[in-house]
Amino acid sequence: MTNEAKSGLFGLGDKNEAYAKYFIGDSYLNPLAGGEGIDVNVSNVTFEPGCRNDWHIHHDGYQILLVTGGEGWYQEAGQPAQLLHAGDAVTIHEGVKHWHGATKDSWFSHVAITKGTSEWLEPVDDEAYAQLG
Repeated sequence: MTNEAKSGLFGLGDKNEAYAKYFIGDSYLNPLAGGEGIDVNVSNVTFEPGCRNDWHIHHDGYQILLVTGGEGWYQEAGQPAQLLHAGDAVTIHEGVKHWHGATKDSWFSHVAITKGTSEWLEPVDDEAYAQLG
């Protein structure tokens, strides 16, 4: 699982410095598609074990996650966390507060297809995260 998530089909990419303030732990970003005249961004995001992003909401669009390797979590506010594996897909509708990231013991990689803007919120509580799986 670790090798699959770290060196999968779309590659690890560079350390995700631009969004590091919205993550607990290190993540890596490999932009795949988008740019001028394209209203959707497609990137491979890889999380080290224990890494997760902060709670956030997508406005004026949506996000689709296509899991390519490792094990990770996805959680919507008020709902239980879902354990994700390679081959899983998650559709996140506009306005839904959520977070996603790796499990404590596994690297995790997904392709994120994102339209619109993200509103970054509070970090995922360490205690709540520690109780998962």
